[in-house]
Amino acid sequence: MSGRVLVLGANGFIGSHVAAALSAEGWRVRAGARRIAEPSRRAPSFDWVAADFSKLTTAQAWAPLLDGVSAVVNCVGVLQDGGGDSTRAAHVDGPRALIAACEAAGVARLIHVSAVGADEAAGTDYARTKAQTERLVADSTLDWLILRPSLVVDRAAFGGTGLIRALAAFPLFSPVVGGDQTFRPIPLGDLTAAIVAALRPGAPSGLTLDMPGPEAVTMAQTVRLYRGWLGLTPAPVVRVPRALAAPALAAGDLLGRLGWSSPIRTTAMRQMDHDVSGHDSGWAQRLGVSSRGFSRFLAETPASVQDVWHARLWFVRPISILTLGLFWLITGLISFGPGWSGAVSILHEGGYGGWAGPVAWWGALLDVVLGLALFVRPWTARVAIFMCLATIGYLIAGTLSLPHYWTDPLGPWLKVLPMMALCLFVAATDTRR
Repeated sequence: MSGRVLVLGANGFIGSHVAAALSAEGWRVRAGARRIAEPSRRAPSFDWVAADFSKLTTAQAWAPLLDGVSAVVNCVGVLQDGGGDSTRAAHVDGPRALIAACEAAGVARLIHVSAVGADEAAGTDYARTKAQTERLVADSTLDWLILRPSLVVDRAAFGGTGLIRALAAFPLFSPVVGGDQTFRPIPLGDLTAAIVAALRPGAPSGLTLDMPGPEAVTMAQTVRLYRGWLGLTPAPVVRVPRALAAPALAAGDLLGRLGWSSPIRTTAMRQMDHDVSGHDSGWAQRLGVSSRGFSRFLAETPASVQDVWHARLWFVRPISILTLGLFWLITGLISFGPGWSGAVSILHEGGYGGWAGPVAWWGALLDVVLGLALFVRPWTARVAIFMCLATIGYLIAGTLSLPHYWTDPLGPWLKVLPMMALCLFVAATDTRR
């Protein structure tokens, strides 16, 4: 196979593997993503281009990206508006301009990766706009194919699969909302093989294909199978009433708007209740590829210690960020409020004299600022590192002026050492993809 293919969403869970599979097949990959600095280091052999659908809203804007391109694979999708994500930009405005640009440039083939349940009946902006994308593709003059995978599973985990694994690894029991929602998981390797096959001569065209795997499993069964795959002892699956889950979903929606992408959102729940299984379209036979069931996929993909760590730490990380941020924020507020006189007295004890008040004031302000800054998604890792460095500075100054606090029964210096370790944990686990 030869030619240049543009893979959009090439930094995503699906898109990154699609780009790798096409490269292995012999395609020259032009990889499009909103931010390309980090992914270009991971895959330097690709021709990386900035492809932000919210900015590429005209055919002219797309033209440079399509120069020399004979095929396009669109893997872009967002679950819900917020934090820089826009369902309309990703699913309507950007694709409309892309399609017009492909028609003008004479692009030979467009593969659009959609999702099972992407129809108006789901009642979500995600599904409604996804359905609009499919109509735009189907109404075009391009040689197109729409693929609608069910739950995509892989050794790597992101979004919904990360959450399901975390539920499987939950201590003592596995909580689920509902539990009867039915998946027909499709291994990511099977999906990428299908996309590679779809770009070969003679592949099906002008079709919309649901892509369920051959094995149907409920949410409860999926969690049990994943728990066994992780090597953990069996635990009961506890069905959480939807009324009790509502606050968590609302919190997930709020976090999403603030830039903290979370699969625990109302859109995800409504999509699961609507359809995450799909119907058998014969996609594997049509494209000439094999399709594995979920149990077979797990048997052929042994879990590693890293998989167990990721599943167990999935809930620990947000708790750590919340705890760390509140620790700094509340410490600063206490210093400004009821603890002000005590803070100034300690600094006087340390020999700061007339500088005691200013040092206490600026120290408290730094605590408040860092506590709040930790919650800003793009800053979290850097702020956590700065917190650790600032704490080292605190300890050096405290050791020089108040060394006896190392042996104080309440351990004011010793107690900040675990907090420094927490800072390093938060910084080290910041990578999302």
